[in-house]
Amino acid sequence: MTRITAPELSPSPPDSPPPARRSPAPATPPSRRRRPSPSPSLALTPSSASTSTTSSRPRPRPSPKRTYSPAQWVPVSSHPAFALRGALGGGGAAWDAAGSRLYVWDPSARGAHRVSVRIRDAEAERDGEEVAVEAAVPSEMLMPETDLGYEVTHISLNTDGSSLLLAGSHNINVLYVHERVSEDGDTIICRTAPVASQILPTNNNGIKVLQTSWHPFSSSHFGVLTSDAVFRLFDLSFDLEQPEQEFYLQPILPGRCQNASSICPVAFSYGSDHLWDRFSVFILFSDGSIFVLCPVVPFGCDYSKKHIEEIYEDVNTFGLKSSNPNVVTNSHLAIAWLEATFPELLRQSADSSTLMSRARAYAPVDDSLTLQGPLCRVCEENNELEGKSSSCEGKAVGFVYSSVGKDSVLVTAWGSGQLQIDALADEIQPQWSIGVPTRLNVDSHGRIKSVAMICDSNPQDSSALRSHRSSSMGSNAKSNTEAVWMGHSPPLLRLSIVDLALPKTSNGSSLSLFLDPLVPERFYCAHGGGLDMVTLHFLPFSYPEMASTPPSVHPVLTTGNSDTSSPFLSGFVAIADAYGHVQLVGITYTGECFVVEMKGWKEPTPLQLDICSKDIKDVESSTTGMISKELLAGPDPPILPSSTSLRSLTPDSIEGKSTLHHYIKVFHEHYVEYGHKVRAIIMVFCAYPLST
Repeated sequence: MTRITAPELSPSPPDSPPPARRSPAPATPPSRRRRPSPSPSLALTPSSASTSTTSSRPRPRPSPKRTYSPAQWVPVSSHPAFALRGALGGGGAAWDAAGSRLYVWDPSARGAHRVSVRIRDAEAERDGEEVAVEAAVPSEMLMPETDLGYEVTHISLNTDGSSLLLAGSHNINVLYVHERVSEDGDTIICRTAPVASQILPTNNNGIKVLQTSWHPFSSSHFGVLTSDAVFRLFDLSFDLEQPEQEFYLQPILPGRCQNASSICPVAFSYGSDHLWDRFSVFILFSDGSIFVLCPVVPFGCDYSKKHIEEIYEDVNTFGLKSSNPNVVTNSHLAIAWLEATFPELLRQSADSSTLMSRARAYAPVDDSLTLQGPLCRVCEENNELEGKSSSCEGKAVGFVYSSVGKDSVLVTAWGSGQLQIDALADEIQPQWSIGVPTRLNVDSHGRIKSVAMICDSNPQDSSALRSHRSSSMGSNAKSNTEAVWMGHSPPLLRLSIVDLALPKTSNGSSLSLFLDPLVPERFYCAHGGGLDMVTLHFLPFSYPEMASTPPSVHPVLTTGNSDTSSPFLSGFVAIADAYGHVQLVGITYTGECFVVEMKGWKEPTPLQLDICSKDIKDVESSTTGMISKELLAGPDPPILPSSTSLRSLTPDSIEGKSTLHHYIKVFHEHYVEYGHKVRAIIMVFCAYPLST
């Protein structure tokens, strides 16, 4: 375990707000259907109403046609949506990559600004080496058709950009972006529907909404975690009042009372593209314990057929051939679930043109999912289970999952200002509680409409982990495989504890975590004192030959605020642009907008934000009038290890993806960054006549 402290910032500053660029949408998996991106000249043309997914939806009433004047482009920080906001507070922001649009909730107007954004390359116009994030004026205001009756604290857009979740502390609504009820100039009234109005109270005195999040593999499914320790999965295209899947969480903590009344759930995160991780939901509790539900699959969701076949082959190859009866039993359960959920596995179709497999509605009648965990942590240095001395202080307040090469990384934020970074030491596998029946709701044809189950954790899980600890860490391939399929939760390998050195408060600090869309080793932490960037330099399974190096912490923005118990950001989005860079767009609770450009692996110049005076300044000046010796010397050629096994790797395999990611990172770090610097210097010097 490594404990590091973020460096203190020196005050200062000449002014120079960060600039900006226009970003096309990143590549979209075939399972996610998106609408076409509008051109900048049509940025204000309203999208046509999307076709309804069910016949139960009312058809939107036609609105009179509107005429538009050409859009005027201004810096996004100067857009009227931010400059004219006077009320404090906020409800978040969301980014539509396909349409290049920014959604920002306005608490005073009780609606969402939809702002068309472009990222202009200023280098082509000899304005310097920076870029400009610009927004179209005027923008549109999307209003719910009825008064919500609550304060919106978070908004979230689905993958195809058609629906916007409006979440409050006790209520949720869905705003259908393309279903217009009426229009009045730039104000559009959109159809809005409540979510689980019979479950969530209207008097704000009952169940609390802890987190809402769209499922990464479906544009119509979203998950809701509530304070009654229930995780619910809703299907937008079927029923918003009743959840499609309900999981009642019953954790049992070893060494404590046999219930979880002393702790409560805090946050959840979906798994990503890594074997069974794509079917997993990771849930964080207030004491820092992490539990897993696997498998959880939205009904009717599309998955890569190749990935499903890879998992199916893995179970048949390793699980069924074991001499351990427990391993064989668990493998049979996993195979039965795969064959029932993805029937194409049994048909063995010779048609190779089918790239996706659709998940069929299925759940075992006599068995329920096991709440795997709590996941025990082991130290990387000595492979021992951690004690209390190495745990963080306070309560867990934030959580995020990231898939980096072969590693599954879990980051937990604590109210004490610490970040706990762990990696899964083994693969996640499905687990069921035998003999605990599932409640099924079926239609007249016997098709499953919804499921509900009680998910108990295994009290023997942690003690069993101790006896299998050595095999779980990979010392023997055969024993390691059997340990995975024994039905025990995988341990967490402690990578580091990062101390952000925040001022101590009685209620603890409020921290939020955000992933970088281009660099998976990088994430951001927002708190009352500002915004920090954390970069991982050690990944135990992706780069085992590398030395254990602690993460680096770099301040992106500081507020100078000593009260870190409340966040200063009301909205934050990370935009991947066309130049391989990331634009960080943040909206403060005072309605101010700022933009920071992240250029590859280069650390940005920290910004200082004075909340009282609404002024953003550079912490240090980076202007220079000479070509540096480093630039004249050229890029340092990377030292690549010789390898004769690269030709045997396929780009779709885990090893192939990890290797490809590594070499792309090396190429970008050594050559792309150098090319950008050279071009910027040439454009600057070309702006001046040569002296004779």
